[in-house]
Amino acid sequence: MQTPVRQTNVLAILSLISGILGWTLLPLVGSIAAIVTGHMARGQIRRERERFDGDGLAIAGLILGWASVILGILTLVVVIVFFGGLAAILAFAGNH
Repeated sequence: MQTPVRQTNVLAILSLISGILGWTLLPLVGSIAAIVTGHMARGQIRRERERFDGDGLAIAGLILGWASVILGILTLVVVIVFFGGLAAILAFAGNH
């Protein structure tokens, strides 16, 4: 009896590619696509373990996607805090 050959999940591959694109050419779109396709791929792989492989690819895409989103949010917060603090200093200095 031969064991069935498992195929790599296409969504897992797309998740990894999108995660890489999220760090290079398409920061927001690539990261969101990596997160969405990564979760979809992991769901398919969990439901059909005997058919699909590629959980590591999906996890890598998820990590790249979430890391890019988190870094973008942190960067935005730092910019807002910096310029908000700068505006407050200028406003305070203008009152005296």
